Amino acid sequence: MTDTSLVQGEFAPADTSFAADVSVQSSPLDAVMASAIEADAAVTAEPNGFVELGLAPELVQAVADLGYTQPTGVQLKAIPLAMGSGNDSTKFIDLMVSSQTGSGKTAAFLLPVLHTLVRQQAEQQANERAEYERLCAEAAARGEAAPKRARRKDPTNPRHFKAAVPGALILCPTRELAQQVAHDAIDLVRHCKGLRVANVVGGMPYQLQIAKLQNANLVVATPGRLLDLQRSMQIKLDQVQFLVVDEADRMLDLGFSDDLAEINQLTAQRKQTMMFSATFAPRIQQLAMRVMHDNGSAVQKVTIDSPQEKHANIKQVLFWADNAQHKRKMLDHWLRDASIDQAIVFASTQMECDGLANDLQQDGFSAVALHGALSQGLRNRRLMALRNGQVQILVATDVAARGIDVPTITHVFNFGLPMKAEDYTHRIGRTGRAGRDGLAVTFAEFRDRRKIFDIEGYSRQPFKAEVIPGMEPTQRFPQGRPEGNGRGREGRENHSRDRRFGRGEGRPAFGDRAARGPRMSDGQGAPRGFGDRPGFGGDRAGFGGGRRDNEGYGRKGGFGEGARGGFGRPEAAAPRGDWGGGRGKPAFNKQAGGAKPFVPHDARKRTPHSAR
Repeated sequence: MTDTSLVQGEFAPADTSFAADVSVQSSPLDAVMASAIEADAAVTAEPNGFVELGLAPELVQAVADLGYTQPTGVQLKAIPLAMGSGNDSTKFIDLMVSSQTGSGKTAAFLLPVLHTLVRQQAEQQANERAEYERLCAEAAARGEAAPKRARRKDPTNPRHFKAAVPGALILCPTRELAQQVAHDAIDLVRHCKGLRVANVVGGMPYQLQIAKLQNANLVVATPGRLLDLQRSMQIKLDQVQFLVVDEADRMLDLGFSDDLAEINQLTAQRKQTMMFSATFAPRIQQLAMRVMHDNGSAVQKVTIDSPQEKHANIKQVLFWADNAQHKRKMLDHWLRDASIDQAIVFASTQMECDGLANDLQQDGFSAVALHGALSQGLRNRRLMALRNGQVQILVATDVAARGIDVPTITHVFNFGLPMKAEDYTHRIGRTGRAGRDGLAVTFAEFRDRRKIFDIEGYSRQPFKAEVIPGMEPTQRFPQGRPEGNGRGREGRENHSRDRRFGRGEGRPAFGDRAARGPRMSDGQGAPRGFGDRPGFGGDRAGFGGGRRDNEGYGRKGGFGEGARGGFGRPEAAAPRGDWGGGRGKPAFNKQAGGAKPFVPHDARKRTPHSAR
């Protein structure tokens, strides 16, 4: 009613009495609005956390345009360390940062690197300006005209081509992650004049990437394409000052170890090395020290919310399935939940990914597949469709476990379990990002119990198994991760150390021949050796022994039976030297005095040379 009165008062100023009444009646509302304005002013008066970190004004403005005014925990700790130690901003230290997914690690290494590049660029421009002013003063003192400024050459002209010399390099294990990091870097340099960002990934045209590399200050790349361009002299890495390895646990894995070692040698003159990831296994940490300066003697480790700490914004549930069809029915039930905005369904293999995406499309879902066998252009289009809301469900392999940052992803489904337990952490990190809530649903069969136990052991968080009414599994599934030696509850209670080594009740110890009774004999009390035991035929001696009922295995005649001796001949086993010595054919010309001397086959063909 008051709003209506206000509108009428604005559009009917002729009636002064009514306007006066409105002004009198609206005074409480004005007081409320004034108090709200004061509260907003108090809120806006809160100091910007990025300003207190000492970042460049251009970067602070870009971060504010993105809607962020306060840094996260990992940014508060990592940015000051990455910008320089103490008051000496020219001395940098190596960093190894571990933090949960969605905690802002990308901005934690982009902001300090861009800040340093912006400051160095400003210093260079100031030096060039001072130099030009000095030349102008000298020309004026000589009575000459001021020198002309150097004209900027067109980098797209082939005559002006010059290999790119970036000052910072960011390495990513997947193309999608590299594109995501480059996109974030471009958003942060929107107010920085003259600072260029280039993205170099495989599957894209070379000429397009070479053109974008011109005058690039920051390069975000995958290792393979970067080394290809470096070997063809399209980019030089001898002036790289900052090397950042994103998702370092995957980069230091066997698939990228050789490429990373080569890049480490090409950028040996760098000032700083930073590694960021949500998971750092002990083996990966040892490999990371080899990339750091002085083998990591001065590296600074920052850990925020380790993988063993439960993610507060992600609810994790587990559903046991009898078979693949049962698992497929439960996935179909979950995907029809109205609370799903967008979701990612992870598959184990590329074939499973394509098949599941086709099945979902036939069932009426808006789903597409994403895996490494697709062309880069198709992968880019499908990711763009997901970000634009044109696709609701993305069926992907672990190629999408890192680098997919879509705020509207509310659910993550593990239809196929990951090969490594740490990949589970990156998978579920595609939801619940930047303080939002998410749900991670895992489907597992009985054969997947070992992977489930590995995930629980790595994260130190037990799964909460649930059932869907009407889709309960018929099998009995394990209730928790086995402890001790993995024998289950009965094994832990009944298997002592002696029993594990063969000293239990009624069981001889390992190597205890006396406890096993007398050795096997040949029927006359004499012990038999290993090669004298009965063969497949029963009472025969070895493979060439006598056959039961004068026949071979399966009551068939032996090879060459009748005409010559051999396997399954009716006679008793002949000596080894008389192999094949039947009635109508002599043996292998065995020497009478002993065994036949061994002569290599190739030695028979060579002619003897006289000794010199």
